[in-house]
Amino acid sequence: MSLKIDQDHSRFRGIVRGKIRQNLRKYVSQGELIGRKGKDVVSIPIPQIDIPHFAFGDRQRGGAGQGEGDAGDPIAGDQDGEEGEGRQAGSGAGEHVLEVDVTLEELASILGEELELPDIQDKGKSKIINAKDRYTSIRRVGPESLRNFRRTYREALKRQIAMGTYAPGNPVVVPIPSDKRYRSWKTEAEPVANAVIIYMMDVSGSMGDEQKEIVRIESFWIDAWLQKQYKGLESRYIIHDAVAREVDRETFFHTRESGGTMISSAYKLCSQLIDDHYPPEEWNIYPFHFSDGDNWSMDDTLLCVDLLRNKLLPRANMFAYGQVESPYGSGQFVKDLREHFGKDDRVVTSEIRDKDAIITSIKEFLGKGN
Repeated sequence: MSLKIDQDHSRFRGIVRGKIRQNLRKYVSQGELIGRKGKDVVSIPIPQIDIPHFAFGDRQRGGAGQGEGDAGDPIAGDQDGEEGEGRQAGSGAGEHVLEVDVTLEELASILGEELELPDIQDKGKSKIINAKDRYTSIRRVGPESLRNFRRTYREALKRQIAMGTYAPGNPVVVPIPSDKRYRSWKTEAEPVANAVIIYMMDVSGSMGDEQKEIVRIESFWIDAWLQKQYKGLESRYIIHDAVAREVDRETFFHTRESGGTMISSAYKLCSQLIDDHYPPEEWNIYPFHFSDGDNWSMDDTLLCVDLLRNKLLPRANMFAYGQVESPYGSGQFVKDLREHFGKDDRVVTSEIRDKDAIITSIKEFLGKGN
């Protein structure tokens, strides 16, 4: 019975996984999963799966129940239909909506399969060491909680056979202290690949709520994918207009300023965060910048190019720039980046017209496996 339940559950999970893949683009573009996110799981509504239910057969027997009567006669209550409301019931079938909890790791796996994302190639410079105990051997002493029953039984059986005290007709095997065997562990040190995502966003007056919602949705999926790739993942948030400052996630997505835009202020603060907290030999570093493409001046754009070339790119796995289309933004900055870094694989740019373009942008950012 247990095996049958496991098989049914596995089959059901396979059906759910297929439905999520089938509707993934809708989930991404609408952003409905973000509000359903728990600590480690996401609750996903799947209306396409019919819930099993009883169906009553029609044996062409007229009347209500098994007695006399015509179709449509009320079973009980007011016969004249003068009292009560809501008798006009709909004739269509209701929609069955099933909510299924899916882990973030499984959701990231589905995203990777659908977009054919490669696993990220670690820079291989991590010096963070994690000590892990592995039970790899057997010894004669130890706590009873680690006693290996099979090895203990085998030793007792061998001893009794050798001494001639084992009786096949009465196969009682009684271990003595010298027969007991215990699992033994060995502490192994293994490198841990840690990563940090540094999100930067323009919050000047030209970046409206719709543009920030696009950034919020895209960052959710980027986080999910990178968390699958790395055991330790941190996220830092920088907002900027003419000046930059570090904030928490809630402030990052709900701040709007009215000043001008100097992108270099964000790149300087990003570089300072790396200097203070994330040595490149120990961390995989992912700066992501989102803007509508406006900058204060060409001089500031050239300063950004210099900061990228000499400060950020030498230490980062990749630098990602997403330009969110805005009716107020010029869209020039992405052209400047492509002019200066068009042949540099470490710089990935993406133009995000609307929510439907988010999934394409995610593939552009993560499709190289950097």
